[in-house]
Amino acid sequence: MRGVRALWWREIVRFVRQRSRLVGAFAQPLLFWLLLGGGFSASLRPPGAPADLGTMAYFYPGIIGLVLLFTAIFSTIAVVEDRKSGFLQGVLVSPISRGGIVLGQALGGTTLAVLQGALFLLLAPLVGISLSPGAILAVVGVIAAVAFALTSLGLVIAWRMESTQGFHAIMNLILMPIWILSGAFFPASGAAGWLGWLMQLNPLTYGMAALRRCLYLGAPEAVGRVPALVPSVLVTLAFCAVAFCAATATARRSR
Repeated sequence: MRGVRALWWREIVRFVRQRSRLVGAFAQPLLFWLLLGGGFSASLRPPGAPADLGTMAYFYPGIIGLVLLFTAIFSTIAVVEDRKSGFLQGVLVSPISRGGIVLGQALGGTTLAVLQGALFLLLAPLVGISLSPGAILAVVGVIAAVAFALTSLGLVIAWRMESTQGFHAIMNLILMPIWILSGAFFPASGAAGWLGWLMQLNPLTYGMAALRRCLYLGAPEAVGRVPALVPSVLVTLAFCAVAFCAATATARRSR
């Protein structure tokens, strides 16, 4: 556990020393939210969304998901950099197990994502979302689960990559479509038939559904037609377990 804690703390220290990561992981989703939610509010309306829910309010949970996604990308790219610098090879020959290495990396990325996602919650009153203490705790819990799953999935990719260019290419090919098809921009009820099926098979869809339901814990009618809270949380936890096991298996095969 000392090795896990050391790797976790290293991710925090690295983040503090690289302020540009905060700008990239927070400012870019904020810009997307203002442009897509505010700039196109008169001409763009997500099909199937509640009639009294504005575009800015509908996009808000999706933008939190984008913050978590960017944090996962920026955190897991460190694996590729550590391999090139030789640090990862030093960790691999240490007594800590491969599962412990992955756990430390995943917890570091998750911690950073939770902090940035919680910071984004300060903007909730701007879209008319009133969060009770219980709702805040529920939202932070869902954010932590989604962040752990996305970071673990990013580690599955990062442990296989030898270059940052290849890492970015694969991440954009896999993670961005997963986010787009999660209900961040449009609900599954308003999508085409085959696209709706893809969204139902996407595990992040249920993470976004749980996030929406927790944000509107006191007004469930404002959520629209999304999966129920309990099944969504269970699928998200299963996503965490599968992604972490896959990352651990990938790390054990790596040299």
